[in-house]
Amino acid sequence: MAEKRMFAKSIVLSDAFLDMPMSARCLYFTLGMLADDDGFVDGPKSIMRQCGASQDDLAILVGKRFVLLFDTGVIVIKHWRINNYLRSDRYTPTSHIKEKASIEVDSNGAYTER
Repeated sequence: MAEKRMFAKSIVLSDAFLDMPMSARCLYFTLGMLADDDGFVDGPKSIMRQCGASQDDLAILVGKRFVLLFDTGVIVIKHWRINNYLRSDRYTPTSHIKEKASIEVDSNGAYTER
């Protein structure tokens, strides 16, 4: 997993993002920093505890479609491919094969459900 992460200004300065509470935005940034190289996060509840976020903050991120939640509890950051690009020699594929198979990249570069 990479040590550096990026966040696109087009995402984090959007009205939809800035309308969320500070705690939900903090959770988004923390999830982004801890995601694997495909934007998947296993165990988001432990990350929520680390940054003092509540279940409501995660629900806001899911409701506003900044993250996609799978039945397994794994999440993926919807705009991962807009935010981040990794060179192929530094990329490690996600271990969440089943979840990745259930999404695709839309024409804007965001993940969406199949």
